[in-house]
Amino acid sequence: MSTLYTKERKFMLKLAVFDFDSTLMDGETIDFFAEELGIGDEVAYITEEAMSGRLDFFESLQQRVKLLKGLDFSVVEKISHNLPYMPGAVQTIAELKRRGMKVVCFSGGFRTATSYAKDILGYDADFSNVLHEKDKKLTGLVGGDMMFNFSKGDMLVRLQNVLGVSKEETLVCGDGANDLSMFAHAGTRVAFCARDILKQEANIIIDKKDLSLLLEKEELLS
Repeated sequence: MSTLYTKERKFMLKLAVFDFDSTLMDGETIDFFAEELGIGDEVAYITEEAMSGRLDFFESLQQRVKLLKGLDFSVVEKISHNLPYMPGAVQTIAELKRRGMKVVCFSGGFRTATSYAKDILGYDADFSNVLHEKDKKLTGLVGGDMMFNFSKGDMLVRLQNVLGVSKEETLVCGDGANDLSMFAHAGTRVAFCARDILKQEANIIIDKKDLSLLLEKEELLS
């Protein structure tokens, strides 16, 4: 089991929760979808506003998914199954699990991507959103577990309660404003190539696209 040392005592890390887009995967899934419709710049702008904390996440998600209306679901699946995963993701997850930790993915993105990546990247479970499709095309509607600014924090507390894991025994890792709510419930908070709004709440900052750098933080994970 990984050990987190503090001046007061030491805690055994038992749970690691990672964001998916721009953390476990190099990019934003919804931006890749938008490029197929020729609206990549428009959707990427809304994404950046939300991730930087300048736009409510729920509102931004609704706006962006609405713009995807009419996209063939087969294209959604093809893109979701061919995403570029972050360097070091497989190695890092495998090592954390070897050290006895449960590893989970929370994503404001979509299950077509996170559930497919589960066995490739090796995490234990994923919680994300579902794009509604009808007649094999996206309808512009979305639902799921991670639609609000508070969703990741809310789900983390519920998961901690089920697993019997404390705040001090929890590591979280993300890049954007919608990760703030889970940062509030974790003792180890990793800002990975993150926006400033998240870095301000982190106690580990990694600014290079290599998740394995987390394993070098021996003061936390030795």
